[in-house]
Amino acid sequence: MTYPLKILGAAFLFNLLIISASSCEDEPFAKERQIMVEQDIKGRGIADKKILNVMLKVKRHLFVDKELQGQAYADHPLPIGEGQTISQPYVVALMTEALKLKPADRVLEIGTGSGYQAALLAEIVKEVYTIEIRKGLADMAAKRLKGLDYGNVNAKYGDGYFGWEEAAPFDAIIITAAANHIPPPLIKQLKDGGRLIIPLGSTFYYQTLTLVTKQGKELSMEQLGGVSFVPMVGKAQKR
Repeated sequence: MTYPLKILGAAFLFNLLIISASSCEDEPFAKERQIMVEQDIKGRGIADKKILNVMLKVKRHLFVDKELQGQAYADHPLPIGEGQTISQPYVVALMTEALKLKPADRVLEIGTGSGYQAALLAEIVKEVYTIEIRKGLADMAAKRLKGLDYGNVNAKYGDGYFGWEEAAPFDAIIITAAANHIPPPLIKQLKDGGRLIIPLGSTFYYQTLTLVTKQGKELSMEQLGGVSFVPMVGKAQKR
């Protein structure tokens, strides 16, 4: 049986509208996420397509409390409890892009927080190891990442200053807390040719986002601009 072209066109359009409406219900913040990526990420100079794609894919609103979800795609930090924050989206993108990650890389993250950065990394690289010093946040992030099927993320509660020795060496290390020096154990656990990024400077005011590249026993450093992160603390804290 054949149908007039106009009827087929109308039926196709109707189905498309149904699919679109369903997608909007499943993705209540899809438009906001797209605006964030276009204006605050791409619009501010992030050009790596891998980074743009994963920031468009990973739902930041799932990593904050429900009452803050309406602000999830604004370009600023948000509280996640215990005096900690989920970082500004642009800074997350900048730090991730600077590491020049490859699919086969193994990455160590110091400061799991909400788990958002770990999720983004997991979309790009083979394996992610992430450490959180606050027990409450560590447990919450591990549960969240597992629920979102990030099977290539290994999360633990512990003091990130000492890294994850048994899983070393790493192709890249990302430190999401301010420090006034680079922890020596992390340099040791970085592969030759590996990259490490850290907010370096005063732990109470502002820091300089610093990219470190390891070449044998030498370290080369590149400053990427001013940032403000919560300070790195020592000794794992139970909550």
